[in-house]
This record gives sequence, C-alpha cells and structure tokens, in this order.
Amino acid sequence: MAASPASSASSGSSASSASSGSSAAPASSGSSASGGPLPDRPRVTQLRLSAFAGHRRAVLRLGPLTVLAGPSGSGKTSALRAYDALARLGGGAELGAVFADPTACVPERARPDAQHRRGFRIGCTADGAQGPVHLDVAVQAEPELRIVGERLTADGVVLLETALRDPGRRAVQAAWHTAGSAPVTRAPLPDDRLGTPLLPLRVAGKTDGQRRVLAAAEQMVVALRSVFACDPRPGRMREPVPAGSGRLLGGCDNLADVLWRTRAECGRRHAQFVAAVRTGCAGPVEDVLAEPVLGGVVRALLDRGDGVRTGLARLGYGELRYLALALVLFTGPGVLAVDPAGEVPAALQTLTVLADGFDRGLDVRQRAELLRLAARMCDRGHIRLVGAVADASWVAGADGSGGVTVVHLEP
Repeated sequence: MAASPASSASSGSSASSASSGSSAAPASSGSSASGGPLPDRPRVTQLRLSAFAGHRRAVLRLGPLTVLAGPSGSGKTSALRAYDALARLGGGAELGAVFADPTACVPERARPDAQHRRGFRIGCTADGAQGPVHLDVAVQAEPELRIVGERLTADGVVLLETALRDPGRRAVQAAWHTAGSAPVTRAPLPDDRLGTPLLPLRVAGKTDGQRRVLAAAEQMVVALRSVFACDPRPGRMREPVPAGSGRLLGGCDNLADVLWRTRAECGRRHAQFVAAVRTGCAGPVEDVLAEPVLGGVVRALLDRGDGVRTGLARLGYGELRYLALALVLFTGPGVLAVDPAGEVPAALQTLTVLADGFDRGLDVRQRAELLRLAARMCDRGHIRLVGAVADASWVAGADGSGGVTVVHLEP
C-alpha cells in the first residue's frame, strides 16, 4: 500500500520521535477548529509508562485524536493495553480481572528484589475543571499480583497515597489529604483494587481538603471511564450472528446485530454512516441494513440500489474493518460495550476509542476518509480516539485531518 510522503502530523500539530525502550517524547497536541473539548469535560491527556512491558520512562501526550506510530515491536499495542487497564481499574475492576497475565507486563530485563518481587508502573493525567490531576500506580506481578503503591496528586499536593507496609496483609496503608484538624486521614484499603474510585465511600467531604480530594478523584474516574478498546476481526463479521443486546463487542463480531438496532434508532445518524460507507466501499451503496434469517440470527447487507444486496461475506478485509470502525465512530456508550459513569451527566463524559491497527488492511482512500471522519467526530468534544498505525507519513496528507497528535514510538 502506497503512502504519500508527509510530515509526521497534520497541520496544526507537531510530533517528535519517541523511544518506547527508554523514553518517549510526546507529540504536541493540535487544537481543533472549535477549540477542542469543553474545559470542564474530564479527559485523559497524558499516559505514563514508567516501567511497562517494553516501555521505560515513556510519557505519551494524548490529544482529542491521537495516532501512535511505529514499527512492529515498538509498543503500540502495549500502550493501548496500559490505557485500557487504567480505565478498567478506574471503573472498580479487580486487579486479577484486568491483568490476566501480569508477568507479560513486567519489563523483560527487570530484576527481582531480595524478596523475589517484580512488577510494573503505569499512570496518567486527567484534565478538567480541577486542572491537571495525576495518577500513578505501582503493581507487583510476582510472586503474587497486588497493588503496592498509588498516588493521586494535583498542583503539587498529594491527595491520596498508598503503600504496602506489611506483605503478610492483603491491604495497603492509605493516607488522603484532609487539611482539617489533622493534615491527613489514614486507613487500610484493599490491595486488589485501585484506591481512587473507592474514595467517595471513605472520604466524608467535611473539610475543604476532603472536598478537593473527592473532586480530583471524580475527575480522574470520569476521564478514565467509557473506554472502548476495539480491533475489528473481519473473519468473524462475515457470518450471521444471534440477535442479542445490540451492544457492539470489541472485535465487532456482532456488527449485524448492532446494525439491526441502530438503523431504526436514529435515521440521521444512520444516513451519515451510510454516506461514510459509500465512500469507503467499492461499488454503489444505497443503504446498510440487517435482516433476520432462519435460526434466530441476523445478517448484515449492503443495498446496492438496483435490487442487489451484498452480504458481508462478499466484502474485502479492508472494507469490513473500515465499515466497523466507521460504525464505532458514529455510535456512543449506549451502543458500544463500555461501562460509562452512570452517576455523571452524559454532557460531562467523553467516550475514548482505543483502536489497535487503525489503518490495518485499509487502502489509501479508506484510511484517509476514516481519519477525516475521526477528526470530525473528535472535534465535537464528546469522543476521543487513540489509534495505532505502523507508519504515520500519510496522516498529514489526509485532507481535513487537522488537530491530529502523532506520537512516534521506536523499538
């Protein structure tokens, strides 16, 4: 597939090379035409991989639309995996459910300490009404999985800090900012969950310091929630699927089931989706629909407008990935299999799409159109996207892709 020579980021943004093996210099974030996301809408603006898989001391700046670029082995997938892990931990998931194979997250050359312990460290920054709030987490992977340290800070003030004091106890000692008669409050927290999302259950909010802790924790949790990690698998999209909940899975296997639902829910959004499919698929496309077939299953079809309907089984690999990613960008938390913060108004939430292999299998026309679509949707402020590509030289040449943040990773 040919890619026209271009600068590493589109107009309005810049990028500098980053090495995932040592340090990662972030690309600067471009501003969108409408001025970017709302100032009080919490969003993750930085991912820190202090020691995670192949990354050491890596700092990745994230804009509304971010492209992680680098060859195979540069750590694009592991960076997305770390982001997804933080999102799930922020939602209250147990450590073991998030890291099924924790030793794979430990840097390869990391040496165990005297107690034979090895682990990894990840973190992020969430911007919003409280300003930049920083979260850093240290996880022990061996000999047993547990959180051994967590720190939540803002404006140089440590709002929450935990540490493993007694390896024989399944708890960490936590201290959070109080600024009352006592500067901090101390209490144990479990070592198998992140402490930040637990703070609303433990902090009374009676002092200014406690209210500051709660506000910062809420900003971090809301910024991390509503993450949809996807990597469409065309091989599984070609067959009819059982009619179910209509919530799109990360592999987009049940795309037909979701189309069965979304086509009837919002005619305007569906028309925009069809227009995007028309641009990225070969031949005429008048509609994209799903229909039931025998056995309680549904199949997806392209209506060619001349009486011919083409099943997804006849579409090419790139066409299917393009179609699936376009559908993801046009939908929201109510359609995607994500866990939004139900207690927070939708106007204050942002859906973040993590798209591994964003340009995999796409031709020049498809990837440019998908990037333009992503830029248009991200410009509205309610959606953000972090996509991984092997080579970002084509990004600057994609018309209308202003405001793309490109972060270069190297093995």
